[in-house]
Amino acid sequence: MIAYDAIIIGSGLGGLQCGFILAKNGMKVCVLERDAHTGGCLQTFRRGNTLFDTGFHYVGALGEGQPLHRLFRYFGLLDLPWHPLDAEAFDEVAIGDKSYFFANGYERFADTLAREFPGQHKNITAYAAFLKDVGAHLLDPLTARSGKELYSTSLFARSACDFLNETTGDPLLRKALAGASLKMELNADSLPLYVFAQINSSFIQSAWRLRGGGSQIAARLTEQIRAMGGEVRTRAGVTRLTAGGDKRTSVIVNGQEQLSATWIVSDIHPASTLALVDETLPLRNIYRQRISSLANTFGMFTVHLRLKPNCVPYRNRNLYMHNPAADEWRYRPADGLPCALVSYYVPEAGSACAGALDILTPMSWSEVEPWKASVTGQRAAAYADLKAARAEACIRFVSDRIPELRNGIESVYTSTPLSYHSYLNAAEGTAYGIRKDYRQPMFTVLTPRTPVPNLLLTGQNLNLHGILGVSVTSFFTCSEILGRETLVTQL
Repeated sequence: MIAYDAIIIGSGLGGLQCGFILAKNGMKVCVLERDAHTGGCLQTFRRGNTLFDTGFHYVGALGEGQPLHRLFRYFGLLDLPWHPLDAEAFDEVAIGDKSYFFANGYERFADTLAREFPGQHKNITAYAAFLKDVGAHLLDPLTARSGKELYSTSLFARSACDFLNETTGDPLLRKALAGASLKMELNADSLPLYVFAQINSSFIQSAWRLRGGGSQIAARLTEQIRAMGGEVRTRAGVTRLTAGGDKRTSVIVNGQEQLSATWIVSDIHPASTLALVDETLPLRNIYRQRISSLANTFGMFTVHLRLKPNCVPYRNRNLYMHNPAADEWRYRPADGLPCALVSYYVPEAGSACAGALDILTPMSWSEVEPWKASVTGQRAAAYADLKAARAEACIRFVSDRIPELRNGIESVYTSTPLSYHSYLNAAEGTAYGIRKDYRQPMFTVLTPRTPVPNLLLTGQNLNLHGILGVSVTSFFTCSEILGRETLVTQL
């Protein structure tokens, strides 16, 4: 039986980053991935000669001196082909016939938006200042030596929706400020203010696309782990965790091979992690039931469009479109298409026209659950009909703002929460992991530690999702093994 210092379950961003950190610190590491490819939602796929991203679209706070820049410098990811979005308008929020533009830089953000809401300049400035303050303290738990709390419990215990209502009495401004938040689940009954503020703050700092797809991040981390003596294995699904000798844990791979490790780090959904733990390990049913009862955020329906040459101009920003009649804080499938995000791919060779783009809109697990037991490629005609109808609705919705789109489409491909469930083992096809609830922050915001002493969690399900959130979480997880002082010194 091969023995390791640490075994990582899952090769999503969090798993690969933990593998990198531990290997960098001299540990014998093995990352196990059940799929044929590493990366999780960072994976890309090709249709013809066109490359599409699975779940990666853009990142924030990657500029010099900003949090993700500092983290990605540590991970050796800064020299990838990052492409800055338009600093004057990295996001466009379209509500009906009117557009509102988000600019990089807190002052410029406030001044730009205040041109459309001149009577709200003071409130917008206060909003931007609040986001700036929250964003400035993202890395404090890593760098502070005073042992302060990892996150501000008060902000996790406050409602994001209530905060916007308190910030301004203008309902259109509230809709605009929330309009670029399809990168999280806007849920009036649960979304903590910390999640809303931290994520939006990072993109106001700076916004970037990655030319050539998110799989480059996974490939670089995999390459570096191996260069430091670590292993990264694909088609190696963990089927059981059981007690081993000498306070080690045995890991059963593909139901047959047995490995052992001093530490186990799981990057898969916590409920899926606990399903692997057998009765020989100290895990009470009450903890299993607690984790299993946690709700997941909604998933996404994505239309991947391959475009005809020289038909659809490339826009160096994201377009968020909203149905003015829809409540962006309460997604209900029966209400029709409430909103959509249009994300362009950076053209090759500096072309003025886009070769591909994605349209994303919320989709609940209940809409695809009837086919959850079916096999990919062999699902009922009703499922194909659902996808075709939703794709047409998305294209029709977006064409109001991009009139060239309809005649510029060469091919249409789609994915649903069932796709993410089938290919990436995402629980209920969730887009943002476990739903954090400001009414129960201590119950829904998880720590890396579990009742099994040497079993740790990492990834988007713990506290913050997204590239930045997962990157910070990987340090929190590894600090349980290496100690915070060691990682502070390195970072």
